[in-house]
Amino acid sequence: ICGESAEKTIITYDDHANIVMSPINSLQNTAGKKLTTFRTYTLKIEGNNITLKNITVENNAKRLGQAVALHTQGTRLCFINCRFLGHQDTIYTGGIETNLYFKDCYIEGTTDFIFGPSTAWFENCTIRNRHNSYITAASTPKDVKYGYIFNHCKVIADDNITKCFLGRPWRPYGYTLFMNCELGGHIRPEGWHNWGKASNEQTARYMEYNNSGAGADISKRVAWSKQLTKKEAQKITLEEVFGKDALWITK
Repeated sequence: ICGESAEKTIITYDDHANIVMSPINSLQNTAGKKLTTFRTYTLKIEGNNITLKNITVENNAKRLGQAVALHTQGTRLCFINCRFLGHQDTIYTGGIETNLYFKDCYIEGTTDFIFGPSTAWFENCTIRNRHNSYITAASTPKDVKYGYIFNHCKVIADDNITKCFLGRPWRPYGYTLFMNCELGGHIRPEGWHNWGKASNEQTARYMEYNNSGAGADISKRVAWSKQLTKKEAQKITLEEVFGKDALWITK
């Protein structure tokens, strides 16, 4: 699915989790109840082997709660030169044991704006914090080896944003790795948050390698995160993460 340009080809809507459903737009006798996060998506992809290029997917709801722009359930999905715009919960990678690849994309949000259980590789993407909060909320299952991998990405923020975490585990075994990335000075020195549960510190898989920028100082990182060695980082390739049949990836 190709657009002429990400700036001019835009899919947009404005649902958010706190909308109270009416008899007209409700399902299964849910009138009077709130929409909830997982029905707020602007675009939902349930099929497999799909590529989007040069398209913006936007949830332009005001900051009134969770508001998903992209919701994925399929596997072997590629997003090339796309923009994903929103506030809280911009991208939900919803399929367990599904594989996603983002390249040259722009992703913005406020809280947990990249979240879910999928294995997803982000290559040369720009990640923008719009609020002092959390970038990722991975819920990687215990038996899935890889979750979110950010490689050669740039993490930026609005001028007044100064206190952001790289991630917090939505589920205990959440996996997130930032490597070869440029991290802005708005990233908090501790880097990672345990979501208020000390037990998550024993299970969450949070890693960094060879990052640069004002936010890449690891001297005050939480002790339960890990700094990869060069040898360990070199093993993390597209073929390792997605398997030898990674030919589905559109580069």
